Amino acid sequence: MPETPQWVYPLGSANDGDWQVSLGASDSAARVPGWAHTGIKVAALAPGSSVSLAAEAEERLVIPLEGAFSVTIDGTTYELRGRRSVFAGPADVLYSGIRTSLTISSEDGGRVAIALAPASAGYPVRLIRAEETPVELRGSGACSRQVHNFGTPGTLEADRFIVCEVITPAGNWSSYPPHKHDEEKDGETSLEEIYYFETQTAAGAPDSGTADPVGFARVYASDERPIDVSTEVRSGDVVLVPYGWHGPAMAVPGYDLYYLNVMAGPGRVREWLISDDPHHGWIRQTWDTEPMDPRLPFTS
Repeated sequence: MPETPQWVYPLGSANDGDWQVSLGASDSAARVPGWAHTGIKVAALAPGSSVSLAAEAEERLVIPLEGAFSVTIDGTTYELRGRRSVFAGPADVLYSGIRTSLTISSEDGGRVAIALAPASAGYPVRLIRAEETPVELRGSGACSRQVHNFGTPGTLEADRFIVCEVITPAGNWSSYPPHKHDEEKDGETSLEEIYYFETQTAAGAPDSGTADPVGFARVYASDERPIDVSTEVRSGDVVLVPYGWHGPAMAVPGYDLYYLNVMAGPGRVREWLISDDPHHGWIRQTWDTEPMDPRLPFTS
């Protein structure tokens, strides 16, 4: 079955004005048929420049990818200390609540992402400092990865979305074993999911200047709904998961892989409950006997 193009957005294919990526937001020019619960925007700011978003019935989470930012929400300014890259550990992030306008500026320039979801219940603006972010080392062996849980239910009070980011060292697999969350039933919640990717040449690699940091992502059908994605991913690329089994996200040898996950759905409960592909779920049993990858954690 061929790849389904509407679920894969290479860098430059979902741009809109000041935004390098704009998908699923109320103001997005790139509308995805059937996509209703999540969105993402990414901007690269020159030194001294800014971007703004009008108040909407959306909750938003501002996530520095590279650099530091000032965010003004309804007249109050919050300083996000940022980081030198997404591979340098957590950054300060800012939850905006709903129906709030915001302006993001950067004195020195940088790149910033905004995770969002249509929402109706109001929660207070919250600045989560990098040192407050729970850093989870998940899996083991070749499945070792690092998860920053700044927007998950245990860390952030919010209405609809669940947001986190994952760093996978070169040669490892994450989002593995393949799993799904596309039904509301006991033990599973129905959640759309966005993967926003970045890649880098791994530390110590003999890069001659011609390296092409790349990873791979996989999504495939779990029922009669067709989906079949096997794609290369590079910095700035987005893969949407409307349903189906997804994983692995593969960091190929020589290149580290990062992704920002944004999830939300129509169910009553804001919770990440999954079902493993029964062919591969046994992999979790091996994690108790294999060591964690010693390259983790990635820090500043």
